[in-house]
Amino acid sequence: MATTTMVHVRVDEQIKAQATETLAAMGLSISDAVRVFLIRVVAEQKMPFALEVPNVETRAAMTKANEIAQARRTRFNTATELFDDIEKNNRK
Repeated sequence: MATTTMVHVRVDEQIKAQATETLAAMGLSISDAVRVFLIRVVAEQKMPFALEVPNVETRAAMTKANEIAQARRTRFNTATELFDDIEKNNRK
């Protein structure tokens, strides 16, 4: 068996809890997921998913969305709540 080494990663506590729950539903631990990720990086010699810089249009939309969110100071627990609020405000 190959010698192993420890990898330490700092991550937001809530993200870790959510990831742990999601991965457990797949039968994986956080360590399993990190191992799979690293194996894919080595095998593909790149990130196993696309990492892209937003274009000008997307950055402008993100900025506008942040401004609207700051003005409204509203948080939504689900995407459905967000879309319901958008529909309600579009009817006005």
